[in-house]
Amino acid sequence: MKNIVIFGAPGAGKGTQSDKMIEKYGLGHISTGDVLRDQIKKGTELGKTAKSYIDEGKLIPDDLMVDILASVYDSFGKDHKGVIFDGFPRTIPQAEALKKMLADRGHEVAAMIELSVPEDELMKRLINRGKVSGRSDDNAETIQKRLNVYHTQTAPLIDWYEKEGIHHHVEGLGTVDEIFDRICQIIDNL
Repeated sequence: MKNIVIFGAPGAGKGTQSDKMIEKYGLGHISTGDVLRDQIKKGTELGKTAKSYIDEGKLIPDDLMVDILASVYDSFGKDHKGVIFDGFPRTIPQAEALKKMLADRGHEVAAMIELSVPEDELMKRLINRGKVSGRSDDNAETIQKRLNVYHTQTAPLIDWYEKEGIHHHVEGLGTVDEIFDRICQIIDNL
C-alpha cells in the first residue's frame, strides 16, 4: 500500500499529477479542495462553514478536516493500493493527526512528494486557471493570501516530513510528463 501526500503551493500541479498517478498506479485520491467544493455546491452545513473560511483565504479547522478525511479514506475499503492525499495536511498538527488516523488503521504515509514551483510561475498558473475554470478563489488578491498562508503555515511541513524520512523534492517546472517521470522514479522505488 502506497499512501502518498502530494504537496506544494496552490498552482504547483498537485491535481494534474494526482490524475496521472491514479491512472498509472490505481491509487485512490482525496482532494480536500474537491471534497470541500462538493460540500459547498450541495449547500451542506459543512459546505457553508467551509465556504466562510475559503472566502477569507483561511484554512479549515483541523478537527473538521480530519473527520472528513477519515470518512473518505475508509470509503476505499481495507484492500486499496493506496491513497493520494492532495491538499492535506497543510499544518504540522494536521500531519500528526493524519499519521495517527492512518496508524489507527495499521497504515502509514509512504512518501510526501513536494512539487516545487517558483512563486511568479504559481501566480501565472493560478490566474490562468481562474480564467479557464471560473473558480472564484483564483483571483490575484485571494491567490496572494493563499500563498502567504502556504509559506507561513504549510511550508514548515517540509522539515517535518524530512524528519520522518519520507520527504521527496520534485522540481515542478517542465512539461506535465517530465514532472510525472520525476514522480514515477520516486513511487517505483517505494
